[in-house]
Amino acid sequence: MGTVTIGVSIAVPEPHGSLLQERRAGFGDAAAHCIPTHVTLLPPTEVDEAELPAIEAHLAEVAAGSRPFPMCLSGTGTFRPLSPVVYVRVVQGAEECARLQQRVRDASGPVARELQFPYHPHVTVAHGIEEAAMDRAFAELADYDAQWPCTGFALYEQGADEVWRKLRDYTFRGAVVPTQAGHAGAERDTIASR
Repeated sequence: MGTVTIGVSIAVPEPHGSLLQERRAGFGDAAAHCIPTHVTLLPPTEVDEAELPAIEAHLAEVAAGSRPFPMCLSGTGTFRPLSPVVYVRVVQGAEECARLQQRVRDASGPVARELQFPYHPHVTVAHGIEEAAMDRAFAELADYDAQWPCTGFALYEQGADEVWRKLRDYTFRGAVVPTQAGHAGAERDTIASR
């Protein structure tokens, strides 16, 4: 057995996922159709293939210890000049995402790792493309808004063709999702928690 590259993320559901993927492709991001629209919990990580059963068991434990929560995306942000990325902001659900990713990467687990940058939940809509196209992505999605109940996450593997494919879904314990907060309230809550 060799190594595989995995990632863990929260999928952005339909119709939002396809819409943002098409917009990303439209901005000229060649990777758009290789990467399902998502919020990252574990960035691309190379692991020994033999470790996958332990990783899957760990992720099942993380999911079993988590509850559904409301997610809200609104507006755009950028990591430029530090990193050539434009993204849609997570304005509700960010704290829950931060807790989840910490549990996924826990030092006692099979995918413990440090991050290159501090964790900041987001949905990438442009990466590594021309500055003018990055500016266009930032401006054209500035009014974008989407909400959904987050009920789990998934494990993905990157193929030799660089396409990310889902290996397994992990559903949170409990089926009841708290009510979506109003858009303005969600943003206030996020800002207040910083």
